[in-house]
Amino acid sequence: MRPCILYIIFLLLIPRLSQSQGLKFRGGHEPIDKRSSYELFDKRAISFEQEFTLKFQLSIYSSNSLGNIFRVKNKDNNTVYNLFYDEEAGNCIFRLNEEGKSSLIIAKINQQQLFKEEWITIQLTFDLQKQLFKLQIQNQIFQSPKVKLPSQYSPQVIFGKSDYLIDVPAMSIKNVQIGNTAKSYLFPLKESTGTVVHDENGIAYGSATNPTWLIVDSYKWKNLFASGSFSQAGSNYNQRTKEIYYFNQDSITIYNIKTNQTKKRAFHKPCPVKLVLANNFIDATTNKLYVYELFYTQPYQGPTVASLDLETFEWKVESEDLMKKELNHHGSFYDAQQRQFYIFGGYGNMAYSGQFNRYDLDSSKWQTVDGWTGDKIFPRYFLSAGQGSNNRIAYIFGGMGNESGEHIVGRKYLYDFYQINLDTKEITKKWDILWKDKHIVPARGLVFPDSSHFYALCYPEYLTKSNIQLYRFSVKDGSFDILGDSVPIYSDKISTHAQLYYDQQLGRLLVLVQESKDDIQSTLKVYSLNMTPITPNELNGVPLSRSNRKIFLLLLLSTICGVGLYFFWQRGRQKRKIARVAEKRVLQVPPIADTGILQTIQKDEFVRANAIFLFGEFRAFDRNKRDISHLFSTKLKQAFCLILSNSAGISSPYFSQIMWPDKSEDKVKNSRGVTINHLRKVLSEFAGIELVYKQGRFLIEHSAEFYCDYVDYIQLLANPSAAYESRLIQIIQRGKFLQGLDLPVFDTLKTEVEQNLLPILLAELHKADIAHLHKKSIEIAHTIFLLDPLNEQALFSEMKAMFALNQQNEARIKFQQFCLNYRQLMNEDFPYNLDKMI
Repeated sequence: MRPCILYIIFLLLIPRLSQSQGLKFRGGHEPIDKRSSYELFDKRAISFEQEFTLKFQLSIYSSNSLGNIFRVKNKDNNTVYNLFYDEEAGNCIFRLNEEGKSSLIIAKINQQQLFKEEWITIQLTFDLQKQLFKLQIQNQIFQSPKVKLPSQYSPQVIFGKSDYLIDVPAMSIKNVQIGNTAKSYLFPLKESTGTVVHDENGIAYGSATNPTWLIVDSYKWKNLFASGSFSQAGSNYNQRTKEIYYFNQDSITIYNIKTNQTKKRAFHKPCPVKLVLANNFIDATTNKLYVYELFYTQPYQGPTVASLDLETFEWKVESEDLMKKELNHHGSFYDAQQRQFYIFGGYGNMAYSGQFNRYDLDSSKWQTVDGWTGDKIFPRYFLSAGQGSNNRIAYIFGGMGNESGEHIVGRKYLYDFYQINLDTKEITKKWDILWKDKHIVPARGLVFPDSSHFYALCYPEYLTKSNIQLYRFSVKDGSFDILGDSVPIYSDKISTHAQLYYDQQLGRLLVLVQESKDDIQSTLKVYSLNMTPITPNELNGVPLSRSNRKIFLLLLLSTICGVGLYFFWQRGRQKRKIARVAEKRVLQVPPIADTGILQTIQKDEFVRANAIFLFGEFRAFDRNKRDISHLFSTKLKQAFCLILSNSAGISSPYFSQIMWPDKSEDKVKNSRGVTINHLRKVLSEFAGIELVYKQGRFLIEHSAEFYCDYVDYIQLLANPSAAYESRLIQIIQRGKFLQGLDLPVFDTLKTEVEQNLLPILLAELHKADIAHLHKKSIEIAHTIFLLDPLNEQALFSEMKAMFALNQQNEARIKFQQFCLNYRQLMNEDFPYNLDKMI
């Protein structure tokens, strides 16, 4: 039995309860009909005896909030109790009321003390025997006087807006639990779409009105803040005050991520350090920001390190010690216990650094740190560094460089991970993984949510416009998951950088993206992602009910047993069958000759009936081979690709959110209907394909009569046959996937396609090189350049093949074009010479 099948069974048998969940309520700032409510048991009736407890986690995300948190009605009488929230003179007021009669409990708690954490726990116990209520808020317990309660209670619980109680605080809730020792119900609130609410086993119990599901905020980065500076600037995040700092020589802009308030202050005296890159760090103990410069291109005399008091915003000169080393994109971490700031690596003067340097806050001096034992870390830049819960241990991850440190030798992308003991000065290499995807480097800052994993932001720094993607790596072995959507970055200049932070109290990851187009002016964009980040599958996953899960598992296990018995008997026949089917579905391309030379595929050879091509230029041919590409407007192309790429279908709200992100639901409804109708009409020109709406999701169903190269690509990867590599190359030779279709939602999909294809192409290129199939090497190299225009392996193979075929002049022209492209993208010269290369 294949390991992947066992893994699927394991996932189904042990369902995961994601921490990325919750329901956000639309409150008093919205029109009444847009405010949110959530009823626990509108689909099923329950009852309790003796006592029961309602428990949930609450977050209040705006000051001066007030309103109804929840109401509890007894199905069998008219008595209603509610918990009402208010604020007064720096205190949070929770009132448990018997509606229309009196307040049974008034809990007054200091606001700053209560909301140190993003989420607080609320617990209300109905003691039906002692005839009273117990209200627990975090660790504080309040008790009501005796009230008249029935011996059996059938609660109808409604959070938020309910009947005439229309005031709703700006709040979120999660992990709602109600029950006693005999029976209990848990509602994690991990839905991502719709209004139906399920318990932990996937059974529908309640419903929500106007919900905002927080799980989306654990997948989609939220743009919180943006600002700009006309001169060199620096940025940082102060976890103590929850403030983002964006400063230049003359002023500082401060954004508080908890209050969403922005303020700008001009310095009484400008920053004494002449800012170039404005590298900086924060000493949380003294609440000071230190800015430092390591290198100036022109002779410079003056302060090189200065501190900014983050309460008075006054600058102080700390040092005039200058390292005189240009260490661009070095890694850094701060030893708060010893008051020493470490940097490692960096690039300058045609060399990569492999040294540790540190700045001592007490002596105000830079020094090189020697005497390290254990494993050696190769010289590099574009690395990332960070610390976990143990502040005596630091870590370094990734980057690019080489063993010698000399730029002329050529750089290598590194995917290794080191542990650094600051007390024993021992370096331990934890792992070095073989990277098969498109090359990336980490942004600044490693985040350790626990002792087993760390988060890193990674991106292809050699592209002018690219996207930063969040990765979660295992500390033990480097296995990783790709999480959330991506964040755009313009990475053309040396001063452009991004940094990752984690605020455990707020339960958020933050990324500061500072971009520059001239290394002088810059912009800062701040994005937020709720913990714990999730994958696309977790975002769109629908929980199975307990009974359905059992049935599904039985069917799955039965099927697997049958397949297991049948597999070995059919193995040989199945391979031949797949190969024959593959041959029939090739787009009438002439077969590859025995010499291994790939035939050049002409554009008109892709004409076939009932076909849509998504690689290269978008082309569509109806049942009569008539080109109807013009019937697909840009919006229809986007809609078709969006639905097709979601094999499980796409919900109506999510479809609307992606297609019309700036419009409200009521304005989107008409646009969505028009687009869907037009798409159905165009697809009716084909045979074997249909756009359907099933179980709340738009889905494209198709038969073998319809052809799409993207579908063919998916099937080839899922069921590789003997000739599947050549088939994939033929598909790719039309051009890049979704070429010219620009929509942020497709960025991840495009990257995934390229990451799947590149290792296959490189392996085929290697085979062609070994077999001296020079024409085939050139063909494959050309295909690789469509995906990765700066792929050095493809260049080397193409040059050698062209020289072997006596195409020296053509090779030199292509090499010059590559070098020009390299210079434009990398802002540096290509480190290899053609003659030496050959």
